[in-house]
Amino acid sequence: MDAAATARAYYRALDDAAYGDLADLLAPTFVHDRPDRTLEGRERFVRFMREERPQSDTSHPIDEVYRADSGVAVRGRLLDAEGSRITSFVDVFVVGPSGIERITTYTN
Repeated sequence: MDAAATARAYYRALDDAAYGDLADLLAPTFVHDRPDRTLEGRERFVRFMREERPQSDTSHPIDEVYRADSGVAVRGRLLDAEGSRITSFVDVFVVGPSGIERITTYTN
């Protein structure tokens, strides 16, 4: 799977609450840098998404995917259960042989 397809699969797993699929996409040493915190390790990130995130009934429509040699940047929106925008985001993915190694999130 190329980096763009991997990124799209990541959002599908989040939106579908498919946490096993999510874990399969992430490298063991995965790091997510977010504006409000940094989550280190695949298991820690999946636990946060499954049990701790403020809203779990959300969706992540993708507006654009920008390709690079080591990964992709994805511009999209985070919507609540009613389809209202919570925030816009750009996620920068670093994808390696063991999966998604890092995501840095920028929000607006």
